Amino acid sequence: MKNIAPDIYRQRILIEAYYPVEITKESIEKYFADIIKHLCLRSYGKPAIFSPSEGMGSEGNEGFDAFIPLIDSGISIYVWSPAKFLSILIYTCKQFDEQKAIDFTKRYFKIDGDIEILSF
Repeated sequence: MKNIAPDIYRQRILIEAYYPVEITKESIEKYFADIIKHLCLRSYGKPAIFSPSEGMGSEGNEGFDAFIPLIDSGISIYVWSPAKFLSILIYTCKQFDEQKAIDFTKRYFKIDGDIEILSF
């Protein structure tokens, strides 16, 4: 990916994996609060967490779409509940320790299988 804005610092990491635990609105709120603290980031608002009602879309896509704004950008989580699959994007304009983010996310969601990570 060509860096067309080298004067603007951006750090992004995408984490995708299957998870064995139950994910709820409350567990997403706690993940946001804990990962922000763990990575020394700062939020300026409450998380927006959406879960489409049954019948609104494909049954296989039911789950959660969530975002929390950070002073230095934001974190998004997408959860496919039937497949027990998640995709998390941490996007900041402030440097953070990617390995800490990966390790924390693996522990929080009890991920012990394959995990895919893309930093860009």
